Amino acid sequence: MIAVVEALATARQRIPAAEARLLLEHVLGRPAAWLEAHREGELSPTQGASFNTLVERRAAGEPVAYLIGRREFYGRDFTVTLAVLIPRPETELLVDLVKAKVGAGGTAHILDLGTGSGCIAVTLALELPLTRVTAVDVSLAALEVAHANATRLGASIEYVESNWFAGLREERFDLIAANPPYVASGDPHLAQGDLRFEPVGALTDHADGLAAIRHIVATAPRWLKPGGGLLFEHGYDQERAVRDLLVAAGFADIEQHSDLAGIVRVSGGRMPD
Repeated sequence: MIAVVEALATARQRIPAAEARLLLEHVLGRPAAWLEAHREGELSPTQGASFNTLVERRAAGEPVAYLIGRREFYGRDFTVTLAVLIPRPETELLVDLVKAKVGAGGTAHILDLGTGSGCIAVTLALELPLTRVTAVDVSLAALEVAHANATRLGASIEYVESNWFAGLREERFDLIAANPPYVASGDPHLAQGDLRFEPVGALTDHADGLAAIRHIVATAPRWLKPGGGLLFEHGYDQERAVRDLLVAAGFADIEQHSDLAGIVRVSGGRMPD
């Protein structure tokens, strides 16, 4: 058997210390504080083998989120599987912007396009409890993950299996939020890091990176109430292109927002009254 401190020291030779701790917490089912208080405690042979396997898989490039089956988003843990994109901190900007538009205690019917893990829809439903949230995804496997997250976190959401707007009932929304695939086909980033393991359809439109955005921006007006708004995440180099799309679709009050790195990450607009 091996002590906790020794297991972590060995793992740090292959992967970052923070990742090693997360993996060991997962194997032991214990929080970080427990690890610190039991540094001299010993792992059983089974625990040691499981930990070593996870370290090897991480060293080979597999994302930590998939190895432990969860990722934090907006202060909550979301279950993730290979069927869904891993939630990212920059997407929290989209949630912040929607929250600001609805306002504390506000009511609205919100549509989340391409919900994936449900991190956007579930967060909005919990942060804005008087809203009604509908979430769609073309992947049934993704919807199952999103529904499980909503159930575990106590969010009430309507889920629809749909290719963007195609499967929706005839109704209109106050706000539409989306994090569509916006990486161009052939982009070298698709063959690097965590992206190698994530569902390719959630990353790229298999075209120029704007195909899904074009469809969403062009189609959204018929699904928005007068004065309703659209907000969506996009790539670091798509700022001008998405603004032009919003103008062409008749959106007013076009807005573009930068993430913490100073990159324009979310754009949108409002349908005229």
